This record gives sequence, structure tokens and C-alpha cells, in this order.
Amino acid sequence: MSGPDARKGAPPRGRSAGGVSRRALLSGLGASVLWPRAGWSDAEAPAPPTSPLVVDLTAHGRQLGTAGGTIRTLIAKARDVRYLSVYGYTRLVGYDADLNLRPDLLERVDVEGGRFTFTLRKGHRWSDGHPFTTEDFRYYWEDVANEKALSPEGPPAFFLVDGKPPQVEFLDPLTVRYSWDRPNPTFLPALAAPRDPLIYRPAHYLKPYHARYVGKDAAEAKAKAQKLRSWAALHNRLDDNYELNNPDCPTLQGWVPRTRSPATRFRFERNRSYHRVDTAGTQLPYVDTLVMDVASQGLLVAKTNAGEADLMFRGLAMPDIPSLKEGEKAHQYRTNLWPVARGSEIALYPNLTTADPVWRALNRDVRYRHALSLAIDRRTLNNTLLFGIGTEGNDTIVPESPLFSPELRTLNAGYDPAQASALLDAIGLTGRDGSGTRLLPDGRALELVVESDGEAEMVLDALLLITEFWREVGIRLITKPQERTNLRRRSIAGMTIMVAAQGLDLAVPTAIMPPTELSPAQPEHYAWPLWSLNVESRGKSGQPCDVPDVQRLIQLDRAWRETDDSGKQADIWREMLMNHARNTWVIGTVAGALQPVVGADRLINLPKRALYSWEPTAMIGVQRLDELFWDKGADKRAEVR
Repeated sequence: MSGPDARKGAPPRGRSAGGVSRRALLSGLGASVLWPRAGWSDAEAPAPPTSPLVVDLTAHGRQLGTAGGTIRTLIAKARDVRYLSVYGYTRLVGYDADLNLRPDLLERVDVEGGRFTFTLRKGHRWSDGHPFTTEDFRYYWEDVANEKALSPEGPPAFFLVDGKPPQVEFLDPLTVRYSWDRPNPTFLPALAAPRDPLIYRPAHYLKPYHARYVGKDAAEAKAKAQKLRSWAALHNRLDDNYELNNPDCPTLQGWVPRTRSPATRFRFERNRSYHRVDTAGTQLPYVDTLVMDVASQGLLVAKTNAGEADLMFRGLAMPDIPSLKEGEKAHQYRTNLWPVARGSEIALYPNLTTADPVWRALNRDVRYRHALSLAIDRRTLNNTLLFGIGTEGNDTIVPESPLFSPELRTLNAGYDPAQASALLDAIGLTGRDGSGTRLLPDGRALELVVESDGEAEMVLDALLLITEFWREVGIRLITKPQERTNLRRRSIAGMTIMVAAQGLDLAVPTAIMPPTELSPAQPEHYAWPLWSLNVESRGKSGQPCDVPDVQRLIQLDRAWRETDDSGKQADIWREMLMNHARNTWVIGTVAGALQPVVGADRLINLPKRALYSWEPTAMIGVQRLDELFWDKGADKRAEVR
């Protein structure tokens, strides 16, 4: 047992009942049970677990593959190698292609109320051949998450229920248990997130750099030798399972980094200790090597068109499709078009907590938000931005979600400038200046500054059109693009009036996924940043919400977190979604962009169509990159499976 709220009468943290250090005990047990037998060489040690995850490809309409070959891809900057840990998608538990949550690295998960028992796979090893055991979970929990030098804020929020951490028990080298007094439905979805929270660490690799194990003086000396300010800074640099810049750091992912930054070409080699195998007994991933070449953002499309990538998606966008199609025949690749699961390609966020009292009152008036929505000609936006194939309406979930209903998209989202003008008149915005722009109650012109981060080209193009739509009803829109960090800073300070950005990110939810984006429970939400800050800080900063319908969203989010009944969770989702459609907290425009996913003709098992999103699909992650393989004998275009 460990953790800040250990039960009364238990041994002190780090000690077993007999006075022996639990760290030493567990390390010894793990070694005795799982270390290779005497006589094994280091080269023989890396191997699949004795209880691997067996993947039935044919059951999912895919082909059994053969091992070997290299996949080339392109990245815009060296730091983008980290995205392999996203779309490589190796997790303790993860979503499959149908968005069912299943054990992955773990052999099994048992859940009883607030108790989660994880069972590791027997014989599972890190990429360097060292056993993967509960000692790696203990090291993270006691020596990283609860070590102030490494985690000043303490454990991540998904570990806290009512502000309290779990009781954590390391029952044996293969079993770890997390227990809370009530259900914690955010726990498993957090472990399946696009960015892995990595609640385990390669303890055997990191201990020699941790002050608790080698002494502070020795740890600081190692940091100084690397010209770093502290042992914690050195530990953080070496602890690199997400950034993938340290080839020495053992990993459980499908491919192991072999290149140190700075570089213009990064090489990853197949992890021979990987835990997945197919039904024929072939270890995944099939492909031996991944190569990432750095190219400027402006050249990614041209280089893909020229056949310099075998697999490419990140850095490509819908306007690139014609150019990509042109190169298909000459360079033997195909451009698959995956629907983007996003609530709206451009959404407008009126700031309900803006510091200006006049604008704050206006943004909080539902008639004003409805007027802005009704004044947008979404059909024109659709034709201009998405070639007319998009879906017009609110910022909401997509039909592929089991929680979807059509009215969520259409309510208060038609094109009716006459009704929009009538609503603005009813508010009292009847005065106009010489140019026809309406006047605010204090006499200022209704000049609405809409800020954006300036990084999404489609957002800026859409704002040019919306400027014309709103001029027709007497509103002057002024666009103000800027750097994203500065935009967030201005938003939290109450300086923004409205922000334009992409819409709902989790747009294909199931009931068990947290509805965080729909309430001030999401940090830094552009529609209510000060309320978000207040919820995040548990009332210590920001402002408490004083709008009843948003207070209801906060209550519903809390109710979702207090139950593990998926039926109740689904009802909560539906009420929150309808609350948004009714109130138009965020003004959606058009959804349904297509993401080009380019794959070489001979690269098998890449779907022709699948949903593409950050969350929950981890870009292409749930489609299992490790299942792709080269059809070595095909001279013609391969059929997509």
C-alpha cells in the first residue's frame, strides 16, 4: 500500500510489515520471477510476453502479414517525432477501431466500484529485455508522481476523486490495484488518451539518476556533468517515453527510437519485446523500421506528391487533395479520404466572462447568440471551404456517435437573417451609426473583435465570409489573429470578446468518455475561461459561474464523474448536448472535412475510410499502425483492406 492517504495502522510508506523496504522486496520478487533463465544471452532476452495479446486480423477484415520492410514518412520539425507515441497507440488500455475500451499492455482489468485491479502480462519485457513489472508502477507513483522535485503539482487530476488520491497496492510483480472510496470513471479513459499519461516508468533505467536511490549529491553531480541545473532536470530529460528523443530510454511501444536530436532523419526499429502477435504467431509490428524525414511545412504536400512518403497524414489538409491525387499513378500511392470527427471546422466562442461589462451582458443574452448563429450562411461556407460536402449546423457530435440525434446539429442553426435582425432589435440594439453598424447600449459601435490563433487557415478564410454575413444584420466583425499562447493568456485575463477556433474535439463520444469539453470542467475553455479556472482551482481563482444553465452543465459533469453506470452516463451526455444546442454557447458553422491519409499501393491493412480525430482515435492510432505490412509480391495496386 502507498499514497498520501494510507490506511491507519499500515506500515510507513516504503516499508513492508516486516520492516523490509517494499522497493527492495518488489524489485527482488520481480527479478526472481521474471528475469531470463541463466545461460540466456542479452541478445535472446527481448521477446514477446509468454502471454501476449493475440490479434485476430481476419475477424476485422484484414490480412495476416509478413514481417520486414521500412515505412517512410515526413515531419515538419524534429520535435514532431513525439507524435509516433500518439498514433503508434500502445496503451495500458486503449480503444479499438469500434471505440470499445480494451486491455492492451495489460492482460486484464477488473473493476469493482472504485477499485481497479490491473494484471500485467507474464514475461513482458521492456525493449531492452528487462522485465516489465509492478515495480515500474510503484516507481512512477512513489518516486515520480509524488516526488515534489519531479511533479510539483502532485499526481495528475484523473488520479483524484474529491481531491483525494487513491490507495495504491502492489500485490505482486504482476498485479497492481488502485482504490477510491467511490467510482472513478475518468481513470481508464485517461489511460486511453491520445497522449499517454504513462503511469509507469522504466524504474531500472531511471533509478541511477534519482536522488532517493543514489543520494542527492551523486544525482546532482550527474546533472552538473550534463550542464543541467538539477537532478530532476536530468531525470526529466532521460524519462522520454513520449518525446522519443532518447534512444537509451527503454520503451513498450512498437518501435524504438535510434536517433538523437538534432537530426533531419529519425529512425525507429521494431521493438522485439512487443506484446502483440497475430493468430499465426507472428510478432507485431510487421514493419521493421520507420523513418521520419524532416521537411518544411510548405514542402510536405509536394514531397508526398513526388512519392517521398509511404504513409502520410499529419501536415496534410483537405485543400491538398487535388495535388495529392495528381501524383497517385506516377508514384504508386493512394489518397484515402477519412472523415474528420470534429464538432465544427470553425466555431465562434462568445466569452461569457469577458471583462467588459457591456459585452459580457450581450454575450450572455441567448437572443444575441441565436442572432449571430442565424445570420451565418452556412451553405456558402460549406461550398467555399469544404467543396459542398460538409455538414452545416451547430458545433456538436457526429452521427457515428451512439449519442447523436439530428436536432443537436440543426437547432437554432438555420440561415434566417430577417429573424436575426428581429432578435437584435428585441435586445434593444436598434441604434445605428452612419455606416449602418448597430450601436451598443453605451453608444459604442457594435464592432465585434474576433480573435484567433492564426494557425488554422480555414478559420481565417471562414471569418472573411462571416464578416459579410454579419454586416447584413448591422454587426461589424474585426479579425485579430495572433500567437496561440498569447490568445490563451488574453482569454483567461478576460480580454477577449469572442474567439474563433476549431470546434468540439471529442465529437464521436461513447457514454464512458468524459463530457469535459461541454462544461467549465475543461481548462481554458474560450467560452467561459474564468469559470473554467474556478472549477480547475476548486474555487481558489477565477470566478464562480452565475449563469443557471451553465451551472447545470457543471452539475451534470460532476454527476457523470460520480457514477460508473453507462446508462446514466449516456443520459448525462444527452442532456449536456441538448443544453448546448438550446443555448448556443458555442456557435458552430460547418463540419465534415476530409483528412487525406496517403498510403503506398503495396502497404496493406490501411483502411480506405475511417474516422480521423485527435480524441478518441489518436489520429490513425486506433487503426493499429503495427498491423500494416508490405505486399512484397504485388506489382499492381493493392486492394485496400
